Parts: sequence; C-alpha cells; structure tokens
Amino acid sequence: MSKAPIFNIVLIEPEIPQNTGTIGRMCLAVGAHLHLIKPLAFDIDEKAVRRAGLDYWKFLTLQVHESIDDFFLTVPQDSQLVFIETSEKQTIYDVQYQPGCYLFFGKETTGIPKALLEKYAHHIANIPMFDDRVRSLNLSNCASIVAYEAVRQIHKLSPFNA
Repeated sequence: MSKAPIFNIVLIEPEIPQNTGTIGRMCLAVGAHLHLIKPLAFDIDEKAVRRAGLDYWKFLTLQVHESIDDFFLTVPQDSQLVFIETSEKQTIYDVQYQPGCYLFFGKETTGIPKALLEKYAHHIANIPMFDDRVRSLNLSNCASIVAYEAVRQIHKLSPFNA
C-alpha cells in the first residue's frame, strides 16, 4: 500500500458499481484508502466502476477483502471505527475523527449487517436528515459527506478553506 491514509473508507458488500467508482475517486481526492468487503455484486473491472472513477481508478489505494472477518485481521487493534447508519442518534458531527480511522458503509439495499451494529453499538453515527419522508441518501453521497467532515476535523480546516 502507499503512504498512510488520512482515513479509510470501508464498503461492505457494495452492489452498485457507479457508487463504488465515485467513492474511489473521492478517496483519491482526499487521500483515503478504499476497502471493499466481498461478496461484491459486480466485478471491479466493470466499465461502470471505471467510468465513475474515470481515469483516476488506477491511482487509488484499494484493498479487496474476502470477508468482514478477513478485513478485521488487517485492522490495528487501537483503530477508531465509525459505522454510518440511518437509525443512530449520534450524528457524524458528534464524532471526533482520528487520522487513520475506518469509516464503514453498508450495502445499498440493506445497510450494515445487524451483527456488526450490535457488536459496535457505541461506534455508530448517522447523517442528519430533516424530512421524515427521506429514509436514506445515496451511498456515494453519504461517503462524501462523512469523508469531508473527517477531513475538516483532521486537518482543522473550515469547510470553506479546504
């Protein structure tokens, strides 16, 4: 892998290649590493992933893990873990992000597996939404929102001076 990331984005069993490609492009822009947890609903060589990531995909630091258990074997014990899910009261703005942290996002249709949410119940945060008619946001939008809040905190930047 390349130099230490500002943080890590973890996609658990992503289903839509365009979302993954867009998130990969954003990871490169902010200096994050991307981790994909299998099974993937697509081949990462698919045209849709490459199109969304444009010609940046080849520069991305990407690791594909066979399972969530295999992934956790690679994570240092003292790492900060943040699971983004819609049902939590703590928001992404309540979290104090640390360099090298891991930001987890679940698959588009079902989110983060219940067993992980139960195991890491005190590590869950949501993106605030102010209209009850909206259940969730697009995965790539969520990853970008959280990533830039983490960048803002880690670099101590205002959102307008980045």
